[in-house]
Amino acid sequence: MAATADYDVMMAPEEPEKSEEEREREAEACKEKGNMFYAKKDYNEAYNYYTKAIDWSHKNASYYGNRAATLIMLNKYREALEDAQQSVRLDDTFVKGHQREGKCHLSLGNAMAATRCFQKVVELEPKNEQAGKELNNAAAVLEYERIAEADFEKRDFRKVVFCMDRSLELAPACHRFKILKAECLALLGRYPDAQSVASDILRMDATNADALYVRGLCLYYEDCFEKAVQFFVQALKMAPDHQKARLACRNAKALKAKKDEGNQAFKDGNYDLAHRLYSEALGIDPNNIKTNAKLYCNRGTVNAKLKKLNEAIEDCTNAIKLDDTYIKAYLRRAQCYTDTELYEEAVRDYEKVYQTESTKEHKQLLKNSQLELKKSKRKDYYKILGVDKNASEDEIKKAYRKRALMHHPDRHSAATAEVQKEEEKKFKEVGEAFTVLSDAKKKARYDSGQDLEEDGLNTGDFDANNIFKAFFSGPGGFSFEASGPGNFFFQFG
Repeated sequence: MAATADYDVMMAPEEPEKSEEEREREAEACKEKGNMFYAKKDYNEAYNYYTKAIDWSHKNASYYGNRAATLIMLNKYREALEDAQQSVRLDDTFVKGHQREGKCHLSLGNAMAATRCFQKVVELEPKNEQAGKELNNAAAVLEYERIAEADFEKRDFRKVVFCMDRSLELAPACHRFKILKAECLALLGRYPDAQSVASDILRMDATNADALYVRGLCLYYEDCFEKAVQFFVQALKMAPDHQKARLACRNAKALKAKKDEGNQAFKDGNYDLAHRLYSEALGIDPNNIKTNAKLYCNRGTVNAKLKKLNEAIEDCTNAIKLDDTYIKAYLRRAQCYTDTELYEEAVRDYEKVYQTESTKEHKQLLKNSQLELKKSKRKDYYKILGVDKNASEDEIKKAYRKRALMHHPDRHSAATAEVQKEEEKKFKEVGEAFTVLSDAKKKARYDSGQDLEEDGLNTGDFDANNIFKAFFSGPGGFSFEASGPGNFFFQFG
């Protein structure tokens, strides 16, 4: 058994409790030190001494008021608001307390509450100029809020952003204004700016459902559906009644499903089904600009496959209206313009592409398009003869025979002067076309878009009648003979 100590343990004597008067003196000393640090703009030290003053005497309104002023300088408006409210609870005539409470309310975006505080200041001090200015500021914030609400309904998101920027100059700590601005920036397609605002709020409050929703909205509008859904789900965990997050989550899932189904139908070669699925996807959310641009371009590709070139051009145009940097849409539309022989439009699109992405491939596409435009401005000898561009030598000769006989001036000698002139023109064009397409060298230069007059290959150096005679020369020959008004037949010699 342990031995019992035979001496008393010496205990430190308890300090006698300070009197109320002593506590007040200690509090005042801390307050003075706090004021000194506040004047030096060392707000953290000032905060510490004002807190000590409150610990010594928690019934003095000025101590809470001073700490509120310090917290305002540290941009800690919510904590400052609590101190300011406590100061006026202790002393309802404490003007600075009401003024600081109003300042906190206004900075946090509660302009109505701020107005009540500043009105109280004016009641206590009718000549308080600062309170009058702050009342005007609170009124301005209320007006910006009213305008922003109306403009949001009108979908004038730029004006909403303007109103929120002006409001945040007066209410810099208002998360509500920042969120509305961020949402509108996202709706305007300014995703990095919107994400920056939302991320700033999430760094201060990781559970802010509105900020989580905006982050998801940016990802959703950037066609990152899976990541977007994760943010929407997280926002709904924080705020189960968040209707915007719920709707966006539903739209994201529906858009992804329809788009994926349309892509699979296209891969399977089922173009009619792909067209229907892309069309249904386009009806889900008109606000999703980037995804809808892709859907229009995809449907344009389907229309091109279905040989509906005008519809394909329209879809690509709609895609470009939504995203004027969408290279794929320009390329698809340019090809459709080429296929419909709208060469000038095709050149413009290829020029836009090459200006944006100056690759060798895009340079060659532009060059080819410019060549097609140049070729389109000449006479189309293939059309004049009525043959395909891949026609054989025999097919070209047969076509010439048919067209030359059809438009020969002798055949139309009984026609009006106007008809005779038109037929003679066509006869010459047929001869010109045959001269070029029946000569391998001229044909090659013509097909490549080169100038036929270079190297002495002048298409004007021929006589249509001589070509006709040369073509039909040989045993038998022939001539046009009349057998009656308007009737002709060949007379072979």
